[in-house]
Amino acid sequence: MKLLTMRTLDKWVGLPACWALTLLRPLLDRFRRPPPPDPRRILFLKLAEQGSTVLAHAAIHHAVARVGRENVYFLVFEENRFILDALEVIPEDNVFTVSSAGLPRFLATLAAAIRGIRARQIDATIDLEFFARSTALIAFCGGATRRVGLHPFAGGGPYRGNLMTHRVHFNPHIHTSDMFQVMAAALHEPSASFPASAAQPPATPMALPVFVPRPGEADAVRTLLHAAAGEHVQRMILFNPSCGDMLPLRKWESSRYVELAQRMIEYDPALTIGFTGASAEQDEIGRLAAAVGSPRCLSLAGRTTMRQLLVLYTMTDVVVTNDSGPAHFAALTAADVVTLFGPETPELFGARTPRSHIIWTGLACSPCVNAYNNRRSGCHNNLCMQSIGVDRVFDEVRRVYDRRMVPVSEGH
Repeated sequence: MKLLTMRTLDKWVGLPACWALTLLRPLLDRFRRPPPPDPRRILFLKLAEQGSTVLAHAAIHHAVARVGRENVYFLVFEENRFILDALEVIPEDNVFTVSSAGLPRFLATLAAAIRGIRARQIDATIDLEFFARSTALIAFCGGATRRVGLHPFAGGGPYRGNLMTHRVHFNPHIHTSDMFQVMAAALHEPSASFPASAAQPPATPMALPVFVPRPGEADAVRTLLHAAAGEHVQRMILFNPSCGDMLPLRKWESSRYVELAQRMIEYDPALTIGFTGASAEQDEIGRLAAAVGSPRCLSLAGRTTMRQLLVLYTMTDVVVTNDSGPAHFAALTAADVVTLFGPETPELFGARTPRSHIIWTGLACSPCVNAYNNRRSGCHNNLCMQSIGVDRVFDEVRRVYDRRMVPVSEGH
């Protein structure tokens, strides 16, 4: 399903469903088992946005410390589960997946996931989605007696009923990773205390795990690179020029990526530029790579699995990307990441790594999307991204690249 379809369903089906279940909640709660003194099994709900799954890493660790790794679960779209497997923070068998490949498949896999959740007798859920009705419904229907989620107090967000037992106020002034940790901690507070909460954001961000390829994975990706380049790749910078249909306003003009690639190739004759992207973007990304006009510029779109993309980042010096999932994936590796922000703020969504380098012009109209407006905007002219010039990005990429520069024999 396309994003617009999912949003439409979430509004026109989810809204009345949340309203109806809110009315029925007092009656249905009589048939639920009394909650145990402390949560025993915890389920996280985060269907969409792969990068946010990385930001949830510290919150998941909080739950693991409380109930044990074997008692922590996660519900996610099928195409996004690879990042959970890469994080290796919970068992693979504890991941429930839902398909986004069409409405019938979505409903069938969702029903199966809810049955699995109920069969495991999961007694606590933490809904990490920003005011989505679908995950509020899943949390309620999954049978958990403790349910943490955002609540639109005083109209501060889209209506999603009153299905949570622990109704958390969304704080738009702390980083999303910290917000997720606050939600994980809220599970252990008295439900009647909210929206007030004694939880405090962590003083120091938790370090992300380092992704390590499995045996043979690096060799397979090197073979793929050699086939694409026709020769051994000495040094590499990767560009992610698209952000899909999640938020088109985040897109930096494609021609600017082409110019940036040309200037970097001219700057270092040992450098290879790779354009990455999804299979559906293969033709478009191929045209961009061809427009660079150099045999040292490759299109890798559609040639790797998502896990192979992570492996590829371990072989890369710098990743240049719009504000999207790859910025957070690359943060799990030793690559430096230059992220271009526009309609959202890095104060909430910047990758948390010392190798993260943010470019954001901070126009008066930016950020224009947030949790309260379902990350939608009336803007049709992304001046925030247009104001990021090639010169500025080139200078930053060159600075980061030069700092990493070592003799090739000591590099990849």
